[in-house]
Amino acid sequence: MSASPTNPLAVHVGKHPGETNVMDPALVIDPFKGYGELREQGPVVRGRFLDDSPVWFITRFDDVREVLRDQRFVNNRSSALGGVDDNPLTRLMETMGLPEELHPYLLETILNADAPDHTRLRRLVSRAFTARKINDLRPRVAQIADELLAQLPGHAENGVVDLIEHFAYPLPISVICELVGIPEADRPQWRQWGADLVSLSPERLRAAVPPMIDHIHELIRERRGTLTDDLLSELIRTHDDDGSRLSDVEMATLVLTLVFAGHETTAHLIGNGTAALLTHPDQLRLLTSDPDLLPRAVHELMRWCGPVHVAQLRYASEDIDFAGTTIRKGEAVQLVLVSANFDPRHYDDPDRLDITRHPAGHAENHVGFGHGMHYCLGASLARQEGEVALGKLFARYPDASLAVEPDRLERPELPGGWRLVSLPLRL
Repeated sequence: MSASPTNPLAVHVGKHPGETNVMDPALVIDPFKGYGELREQGPVVRGRFLDDSPVWFITRFDDVREVLRDQRFVNNRSSALGGVDDNPLTRLMETMGLPEELHPYLLETILNADAPDHTRLRRLVSRAFTARKINDLRPRVAQIADELLAQLPGHAENGVVDLIEHFAYPLPISVICELVGIPEADRPQWRQWGADLVSLSPERLRAAVPPMIDHIHELIRERRGTLTDDLLSELIRTHDDDGSRLSDVEMATLVLTLVFAGHETTAHLIGNGTAALLTHPDQLRLLTSDPDLLPRAVHELMRWCGPVHVAQLRYASEDIDFAGTTIRKGEAVQLVLVSANFDPRHYDDPDRLDITRHPAGHAENHVGFGHGMHYCLGASLARQEGEVALGKLFARYPDASLAVEPDRLERPELPGGWRLVSLPLRL
């Protein structure tokens, strides 16, 4: 990929010699190698964000975890600067040409909020993600997986089926939409909106975001007349009982964030994990011979080929001396999860895929789901879906194989993530 004036995300690449931009081809095309080299330059390295603003890269395991739990680093730059709005993400929205009135739906989310707003919003939705709730969902997740797997041969063309299109995406979007309360008829449209959002294409974003927001508000209006036991109904009850606890925009933004975050990353955990196991037959044989290894295998796959490579930008709320570098108040920090998860200071032989690496029953030994107060709300659901999906896929189709050479698997050149365009399999 080259820095071309036609690509608003790449135009700044190379402007500052010696300062890596997050759109640098070395990071986008091979983030494992690119961020690994950055990690070995030092614990804190100066670079540039998408809008060309300065950013500090933090890439080592212990350092990433330390910043993630350090509440002096906040998610909202305006709060770090005492109310001054100078947010790189706002400039990114402007670059994309999104109307200003829609910015809050993408920027003022639970992912970007700090306490006390983050605490308030997380409390409103956390009841849907308790261990008991997730455990109770498992039979339904298994049922959906069985139905999708039974249909796979019918989707094959010339003996090849795309697992991303017909299994990895439909499973998590069905589960999260049922949990939130999105009607089945609307789910294909949500799938398309999710693809438009992650494309980072200005044209696709401008076309997708307005109807998506209108749709959410219309869904809320319709559900008010027929409240049920889904999460959307709970949010409506909270809003109508006490509007000061949840505004209209916050309610719509929560729906958007939960549905989008609840299926996009899980879909690519399933896709990446399947590809990893098929290209490591020793690990696949180990897993299929002992299905009890599934929870440990999913942890290792989140470490080794997780779909999210960087965390949300953090901002120093005061001058902070960190690992020999002074990070000034308001300066941005980019925490790199992928390099932390391959840090040889923390892992023995980190490049090796080893589904027995994580001891059973122990705390997470990776940062694929983040850490600290912003730890992924849906991590337990994502892990469960990964376990069910991979277990059932290889139990039903033990002879599944890649239909193309591994180096021909196509991945979009997008910063900060790791996903497959398709995963062609022979069953």
